[in-house]
Amino acid sequence: MKIIVPMAGIGSRLRPHTLTTPKPLTVIAGKPIVQRLVEDITSVVNQPIDEIAFIIGPTTKGFPENTKEELLKIADALNAKGSVYVQEEALGTAHAIYCAKDSLSGPCVVAFADTLFKADFTLDANADGAIWVKQVEDPSAFGVVKLKDGVISDFVEKPKDFVSDLAIIGIYYFKDGDKVREEIKYLLDNNLKENGEYQLTNVLESLKQQGAQFIPGKVDAWMDCGKKDPTVDTNKQVLGFEHASGNNLVSADVVLQNSEIIQPCFVGKNVVLKNTKIGPFVSIGENSVVENSTITNSLIQTNVVISNANLDNAMIGNHAKYNGKYTSVSIGDYTELI
Repeated sequence: MKIIVPMAGIGSRLRPHTLTTPKPLTVIAGKPIVQRLVEDITSVVNQPIDEIAFIIGPTTKGFPENTKEELLKIADALNAKGSVYVQEEALGTAHAIYCAKDSLSGPCVVAFADTLFKADFTLDANADGAIWVKQVEDPSAFGVVKLKDGVISDFVEKPKDFVSDLAIIGIYYFKDGDKVREEIKYLLDNNLKENGEYQLTNVLESLKQQGAQFIPGKVDAWMDCGKKDPTVDTNKQVLGFEHASGNNLVSADVVLQNSEIIQPCFVGKNVVLKNTKIGPFVSIGENSVVENSTITNSLIQTNVVISNANLDNAMIGNHAKYNGKYTSVSIGDYTELI
């Protein structure tokens, strides 16, 4: 089994946090989104993972020079071969996957690093593939599927008129990755675009017309990291899952001076809390100092200095400094409000 992870998008809707850190590398409860994604998939597919292939953007689009090295470490920690490809230009979901064509073969899971999830990954050996879907209120912003007798009968990309409210969440299983690769190549060779891009839904529709049967996958939780508020909420949900599993995410060397941590929380290494109450649902990255503050339901990255704050539903980037009275703030890396 292989895992293909397209993650070339920088996440413009999450700015200012993605001005210096691409969205898939944004840290949630102590781990980058993409690391949590592949760890979750590896833990539920019940098959050995041979290779994890990541498709990133170029350094000119904000991807740090060490991105490849960090991703290879993630794959190695999961005992899988790591491969990293670069999508130089954003030309659609199918094009992104095709950038990893040398790894796209055999049974594989394709997972876009835009969201985190909790899902049933029981794979039907009789199906050609599975597409995980979630019922949504506004399907016009998504690719959607229609069902007939438990099998996917149609794929529609961002429908203007209502056809279905079952949105594709960006996680797929293909029994035969070679067929997917060949079908994407056909799209590219014949310049078959939709809305100016090469869409994976067109590939799926073509495979279906050739006789492939795809079934829907069940999603228990779909956690969005597209904007600030949903990302803070995703941090909350992940902390809740970790706490329910009995995992302690508070570093042993945290310094508590007249302070309190209300679980669930993530607190990284070398964090100092003075006259402060944090939690529930707070993540604070390593080497941070928080003084005279109360913080709930917030996502705070590394090397941050916070004082005299009363924060709720806040997101604060790396190396930021904050001293103030506002509660629901969104502060990017290296920003100072003092």
